[in-house]
Amino acid sequence: MRFLTGSISLLLLFSISKGETDTVSPSKLEINREIQRLEKLREEIKKLISENRKLMKKIQEEKKKLAEEKKKFEEEIKKIEKERYKKLAKVFEKAVDEDPELAAERISKMDPVKAAYIVYNMKESKAGVLMDYVDPKQASKIVKIISRLKKANKN
Repeated sequence: MRFLTGSISLLLLFSISKGETDTVSPSKLEINREIQRLEKLREEIKKLISENRKLMKKIQEEKKKLAEEKKKFEEEIKKIEKERYKKLAKVFEKAVDEDPELAAERISKMDPVKAAYIVYNMKESKAGVLMDYVDPKQASKIVKIISRLKKANKN
């Protein structure tokens, strides 16, 4: 920096001694160079901002696609679960015909939510026979869940 300042001072002295009055002062040269450097930096920053906006847009599009796929996946899972409970309901209907006490014992040992979905998908007459044999505490839980299911399906 000292060297640069000294060089500029010497150039200034030479230009003054020769009588040149229309030359650009060293400080103006430095300012112009700095302005050019800053303008280049500004352009680089603008490019980076533009690239980042494009990336952000792509990320948002991908996020939207993932959300749609997740929704489809969850719907597919629900569909599969419904089919599964319908099949289990048919199995328990047959079990009620053969041995209602054994079927009720198995339902009583199940998770109340799963048991409720199974009973919900059974024919009402067979579900009624089954529920006659189910443990009263478990039956209460199952009935509460089934009533919530029926309300949800009405809406």
